[in-house]
Amino acid sequence: METKLYDHYIAVDWALTNMAIARMTAKSNKITVVDVPSDVEELKAYLKNLKGTKILTIEETTTSQWLYTELKDFVDKLVICDPYRNKLLSEGPKNDKIDAAKLVQLLKADLLKEVYHSGEKFLSLRKVVSAYSDLVAAGVRLKNQRYSLLRACGLAGKEKRGVELPSKEDRFVLACLERQIESYEREKEGYEKEFAKLERKYPEIQNQDSLPGIGLISAVKIVSRIVSPQRFPDKGHFLSYAGLIQLEKKSGMVSYGRKNSRYCSEMKSVYKTGVLGAIGNDNEINDYYESLIREKGYVDYNARHKACRRLAVLSWGVFKSGKRYERHRREPVNEESQES
Repeated sequence: METKLYDHYIAVDWALTNMAIARMTAKSNKITVVDVPSDVEELKAYLKNLKGTKILTIEETTTSQWLYTELKDFVDKLVICDPYRNKLLSEGPKNDKIDAAKLVQLLKADLLKEVYHSGEKFLSLRKVVSAYSDLVAAGVRLKNQRYSLLRACGLAGKEKRGVELPSKEDRFVLACLERQIESYEREKEGYEKEFAKLERKYPEIQNQDSLPGIGLISAVKIVSRIVSPQRFPDKGHFLSYAGLIQLEKKSGMVSYGRKNSRYCSEMKSVYKTGVLGAIGNDNEINDYYESLIREKGYVDYNARHKACRRLAVLSWGVFKSGKRYERHRREPVNEESQES
């Protein structure tokens, strides 16, 4: 995060009942801290009364997007920072006032890592996608419970609804599970209809849906997570966000291997699943995958991983261009070529 000089540096440690506000100025390193009841209108008034340029930081929490929307017009820059990186806050004594004071020092020293937040339209899609993901996870759990129950009764586990079990207790549990699964299927269908409406509303979702291996649900997930392709300065940063590249650990000119970056697991899952859907069909991703195996001698796993990165960069490029992927256009497969 790069910051210019501001007249006021403000950090807020927000909680349900109270908010600690710490402030430093450009001319002094003295920290003033107040701990008052949480009130966003009072916070707005406080920020409005400060004369000069202002930068405000708040740690990423469940309320950070709401606070971003409420406060962004009252400061010159609002930074939602990554609490995972703020190791200084875990040292020494801890309370809201101390945390706010440490946070404002990190802000003025330009040591914060910013977490992307904006008021853009696609950010609201995350709530729909998150609720859908929770629903699917609950549905999978219910189906696994039904399978386990049937297996425990000596059955294959894939029997259709209405199968008879030996004991009254088992029949009762099975009936409960099947009612919940039926409700889950109805809710899931409702979400899928909502996704179809969103696709008709947003061309960006239609463009993602045109990519090989990317279906409607995956397209909505991609748009809701990327929000703005311009937030990634290059394809390397985007691939790191999607969890498709590793970072090298190096010290004293010696490499100590590679480690995974902190990434969005949902994006990684979308592209991994997309490649599995694209392989075996008539599209560029399958061409690339087969050329890696046939011409370059890659094993299947490594070829799929490289094809996954290819699909991810195509997705990013389609989002940036604002155009649909042209399925009929086939370029020579080039390991370094990353544009659609």
